Amino acid sequence: MSDQPASDTTDVTAQPNVARMYDYFLGGSHNFAVDRAAAQRVLEIFPETGAAAQTNRHFLRRAVRFAAERGVRQFLDIGAGLPTQGTVHEVVRAVAPDSRVVYVDYDEVAVAYARELLVDVPGTAVVRGDLRRPDDLLDHPAVRGTLDLDRPVAVLLLAVLHFVSDDDDPWDAVARLRDATVPGSHLALSHLTLDGIPPELAERGKAIYRNSSAPLVPRTHAETLRFFAGYDLVDPGLVETTQWRPDTEPDLVDSHGYAGVGVRR
Repeated sequence: MSDQPASDTTDVTAQPNVARMYDYFLGGSHNFAVDRAAAQRVLEIFPETGAAAQTNRHFLRRAVRFAAERGVRQFLDIGAGLPTQGTVHEVVRAVAPDSRVVYVDYDEVAVAYARELLVDVPGTAVVRGDLRRPDDLLDHPAVRGTLDLDRPVAVLLLAVLHFVSDDDDPWDAVARLRDATVPGSHLALSHLTLDGIPPELAERGKAIYRNSSAPLVPRTHAETLRFFAGYDLVDPGLVETTQWRPDTEPDLVDSHGYAGVGVRR
């Protein structure tokens, strides 16, 4: 991504953006100097962050394959960020070529680039939406036109809920998404934790994100487990990200996070 923004996004380099920082951690090029500088400060505190981001992407691929193998053919990826190698539609269509995928993000730059990259990919849509306003998101014409909510949907919330503050009640937002889907729908979720991290390091990391596009809100295992209310967790439950059904794709490092998949009752 060039450091020269488009004419209608002249302020996008004013502060670090968490989606573009994540892209940088993954080794992508869709980021600006301000994002790279903030990401480097994170890496000074947590040098394993890049490998942890890859671990999270590995979980995404395992989770969507799991849902597709159980017959789910619709996927709603909220907080999708910038398209990277091994996107949801690429993974699920290796199992089920007829699958349909909607990517959602609230960042206008991430949405613009995703639309450009996916313009010729049938059965996909890119929507600018906000997890904190799930009813508006679900009513978006592109969501309604791509997904049939009367059939099972896999809702993907990968590394996104830890950017939503308690004041915005992310548990209620997830419950509204759950209630809009039918039994048999899936929830795949990963969430950052700083359990076991020295408080001084944790505070330094959170301070960087307070000056970015979203705060960092790590949560405990119990707080993360609450998101699965109304779902039956599949084995092995809510576990460290590397421990959720590992396969032949090696994880380089634990992601300092929890991950799980639930099936709506």
